[in-house]
Amino acid sequence: MNGASASAGPGAGAGTGAGAEGPLVYEAWKGSNVFFLQGRFIFGPDARSLFVTMFLIVAPVSIFCAFVARELMDKFSYGMGLSVMIAVVLFTAYDLSLLLLTSGRDPGIIPRNAHPPEPEGFDGNAEVGANQTPPLRLPRVKDVVVNGVTVKTKYCDTCMLYRPPRCSHCSICNNCVERFDHHCPWVGQCIGLRNYRFFYMFVFSTTLLCLYVFGFCWVYIVKIRNAEQITIWKAMSKTPASIALIIYTFIAVWFVGGLSVFHLYLMSTNQTTYENFRYRYDQRANPYNRGVVENIKEIFFTPIPPSKNNFRGRVPQEHGLRPRATNGFMSPNMGRAVGDIEMGRKPVAWDEPRMAAEIGDLGAGLSNLLEDKDGRFRSASPDLSRDALAVGGGFEEQGSSAMNPGRTSWGVEAGR
Repeated sequence: MNGASASAGPGAGAGTGAGAEGPLVYEAWKGSNVFFLQGRFIFGPDARSLFVTMFLIVAPVSIFCAFVARELMDKFSYGMGLSVMIAVVLFTAYDLSLLLLTSGRDPGIIPRNAHPPEPEGFDGNAEVGANQTPPLRLPRVKDVVVNGVTVKTKYCDTCMLYRPPRCSHCSICNNCVERFDHHCPWVGQCIGLRNYRFFYMFVFSTTLLCLYVFGFCWVYIVKIRNAEQITIWKAMSKTPASIALIIYTFIAVWFVGGLSVFHLYLMSTNQTTYENFRYRYDQRANPYNRGVVENIKEIFFTPIPPSKNNFRGRVPQEHGLRPRATNGFMSPNMGRAVGDIEMGRKPVAWDEPRMAAEIGDLGAGLSNLLEDKDGRFRSASPDLSRDALAVGGGFEEQGSSAMNPGRTSWGVEAGR
């Protein structure tokens, strides 16, 4: 796998112009994702948990095939026992393929902007001087109307864009994801617009697989009881593998089965997990709810939109572009440390009176150094002030400190 540490802006999949070719998009990716097979598969940073999930599926199925399904091949007539073995193998392969479709594809990542969007207007409340450019401030949120309901969209400082409705920034993958549902540690990937369908199919098929193994383990126990004319408890003692699988699948089905029911409710009401826990649509109108049938059709029967990222394409190079003038541009988080913006730490406020006082002291110190004993100002020209600098060792030392660009007026080295 290939970890990525840098990013491409919008249109990252577009080809470059004439000249030197840039790196591939997946090689210059700023998110926390890892890539496999030269950008063909994209996983989250916790992709190793995918192997744990696969083991939790394959291991019990292997035990079932070795100790239960193989024995059932002799218990059933007309080859029906063989169909039990084939069915569980095929269903497991189908379940694992859904797991990979969920984990290894772009969940709906929105490409980052290379620059912040252009401010829409001036901030009329900002106090500016006569010769200063009025600052332009991006609003922190924007109002968007969805089906007659006003929805607020937030500005993302990391991706430098306004998130579309239902989009959120995943702190684990470090990407803005369309129709963000949640980040699933079991599949090692965000669940969003482009993989939610496969996620639900994986969870539901895992539930059916658990019920399949659970049911045929009991069938095998009953076959033993009927064949040997013994009690059910003695029959259970003769197949400890069946008992272990019954306990395992009983516990697992509560987890995956409960998750299947919960997401069935979310789909029927057109909610995401993030919206359900954050906005509580049971207390206000859900602008995305179009009825149970239409909501289900939206998940399973609408085309999946193509990825907005061509991970195997070249990063476009910006040729001959000068740095864009900011015209007093101010970020929504101006005055906050960069780390505080994304990590949620308490920002350090600007102490404007203290900074003004220090600037005044600096100006006064520089004025005193240029003024002689008679109250006259020395010339800034080194030729006219050469003789004056030789008067008095103490003043010469003070003057050399003033001419040294690496020191401030109070003798503290700049930059330390």
